[in-house]
Amino acid sequence: MIHLPNDDSDCGWYQALGPRAPTAPLTTRERADYVVIGAGFAGLAIARRLAEQEPQARIMLLDAQGVGQGASGRNSGFVIDLPHKFSLEHPDPAHKQKILGLNRYAISLLESRIARHNIDCQWTATGKYQGAVGERGMAYLDHFETLMRDLGEPWHAVEGQTLAAVLGTKHYQRAIFTPGCYLMQPAALVHGMADALPENVRLCENTAVRGLSKENGRWTVQCDNGSVTAPVLLLGTSVFTREFGWLKNRLLPVMTFASWTRPLSDDEMRRYGGQLNWGLTPADHAGTTVRMTQDRRLMIRNTYKYVPRYGRSVSDAVRQRVRRDHRAAFLTRYPELADVPFSHTWGGVYAISRNFTNYFGKLDDGVYACACDNGVGAAWGTVSGTLLADFVQGHDSGLLQDIQHVTGLPSVNPPEPLLGLGVRSRIRLARWQSRSEL
Repeated sequence: MIHLPNDDSDCGWYQALGPRAPTAPLTTRERADYVVIGAGFAGLAIARRLAEQEPQARIMLLDAQGVGQGASGRNSGFVIDLPHKFSLEHPDPAHKQKILGLNRYAISLLESRIARHNIDCQWTATGKYQGAVGERGMAYLDHFETLMRDLGEPWHAVEGQTLAAVLGTKHYQRAIFTPGCYLMQPAALVHGMADALPENVRLCENTAVRGLSKENGRWTVQCDNGSVTAPVLLLGTSVFTREFGWLKNRLLPVMTFASWTRPLSDDEMRRYGGQLNWGLTPADHAGTTVRMTQDRRLMIRNTYKYVPRYGRSVSDAVRQRVRRDHRAAFLTRYPELADVPFSHTWGGVYAISRNFTNYFGKLDDGVYACACDNGVGAAWGTVSGTLLADFVQGHDSGLLQDIQHVTGLPSVNPPEPLLGLGVRSRIRLARWQSRSEL
């Protein structure tokens, strides 16, 4: 029995889109050239690239949920070009430049597909603010400035009334703006990508995989009411890769949470006084991410939980506490909008590794995966999925060599209950240390 996603039904991005008719689930026995599991950013990229390079191949793409209901439709809508967090501190400048090039390739792929298929997903090249509130955050921001100088990438500092005029709040002392980040509506983007798949890809939503078996060099993927047999299995399943028996005890399932408001009225926009369509991430990694969307919604994202049972690890009581914490962070920044309610609060599960290493490559005979995005799923899922298809099909390129250079094997985790105790303690400590930035 494979443990399935158990996401909440309150994802604001997904709910804002209105109803969508999913593709039919698998109910028959099928044979294919490739079977891809997971229809998020990685799985969609894998299937598309396979289909484009082998237009006669038959490709089956399966997802246990509807497209956009999982992690790919639950992030904060950033497509980040820079090496992220701990990757930015890598001692080898060439390593960081490779990651930068891979992320920018992902952005170019997404941008070209959005334009080609007229995907309405609020895609904009707006850049990103890295913000600090107190002394601890300012120290992290100074460190970020040093890293940016070393990387040789453009940036500039913003503070005082100039920063407040953008964010609509004087809460932040200072921010560093970097121009290469794109913003988007993640659920709309993955919906659009799914609807524009090549004709030789068959997408089956709400098709939970229950087991795998191998016979005579072919893998059979067993689902509730059907099955697919193919010689090549590709996993775009992130943390759920461990449910299929690979990368076990190497991936940490972490859930992060967000809340947002309904769209602000004209009067509320005047009280807010800032700009539309910006994103701010915290200089202190455990701080608060803030977004103002194109359609006038303010979003707060913070709070991390270790979720060994995925969504089943989070009760309604926990969600209510998270919502209260988000409300406090919102009111600290926007007290003049105290009468504006949150309309949605949701969580999303992603994979991290203790050595902050992404996995890319061959897991077993006929089995390949890209897993563990360490919190940058939109860009990394797109580029790793695309290049994994190239790898499987025997193509070579500088980008493929780069991704093989910067990836590796996530480190082994200690056994439970030591793992759970350690991760939860680390999260609690980070929250306490970063309380001024929340």
